[in-house]
Amino acid sequence: MIRSKFTGVLFGVLLATFLVTVQIYAQDAAGGAAAGGEEAAAENPQTLWDLIKAGGWAMWPLGAMSVALITLAVYNSMQLTGKKFVPPMLKQATLANMAEVRVRSAIEDAAASPSYLGRLLATALPHVDATDPEKLGRDSVDDSMADFALKENPSYMSWIGYFSVIAQAAPMVGLLGTVSGMIKAFQTLGLSGGANPTKLAANISEALVTTAAGLCVAIPCLFCFYFFKNKFNRLVSEAQETLTHSMDAAVATVNADQQLAKVPEGISEG
Repeated sequence: MIRSKFTGVLFGVLLATFLVTVQIYAQDAAGGAAAGGEEAAAENPQTLWDLIKAGGWAMWPLGAMSVALITLAVYNSMQLTGKKFVPPMLKQATLANMAEVRVRSAIEDAAASPSYLGRLLATALPHVDATDPEKLGRDSVDDSMADFALKENPSYMSWIGYFSVIAQAAPMVGLLGTVSGMIKAFQTLGLSGGANPTKLAANISEALVTTAAGLCVAIPCLFCFYFFKNKFNRLVSEAQETLTHSMDAAVATVNADQQLAKVPEGISEG
């Protein structure tokens, strides 16, 4: 987990460095275009960097939120994988051991795995009660599984929850930038009486660009929040189902003789 966190942070730093490089390049390109005269400026369309500059101060926090969005997406993609939650080899080994009621072997295999399933099994399987052949202490195992989920799941959900925070904050920052741009526009209109349309248009552009930028950051965040949340819930459900199926297999094996000895009621021989 520490390596994955470091990788995510490193990716964010590299991305931020890339954005700064693009910013410097765009500024140089803009300066070169301005030196070319009015004719060259008319031929070149407005660039993305021009739109970013038109957004004013609000584009800085929105840019930081976009970097956080990408970093969180990469981090959660690396953390929420089948190998880190429910490794197929561990799942098969657990089911095989529990079908033969080799509880100690199942615990040893689980303790050697750093996965979510491994930690869950290592926590819950020691509560198997051999003196209760009918259920093998299933109630204690289920309680242990619930306690494990209460302790482990919040640490994963906290990283997913940051998507929701950004999704709610980005439109608010964009709206604040919109209000700021409109205030400047009305101030310009009041001071110049409409005699400076270039400055007035720049203020209106700031108001509109910040709104669009806030939505461009918030919409992917909203998608990522529900995507990773559903993926996490699915992985947790698979791990819990593995424990449940392994307990079912152990109980069935212990009570196999009793099940064979029972004759279905109402069925006559011959």
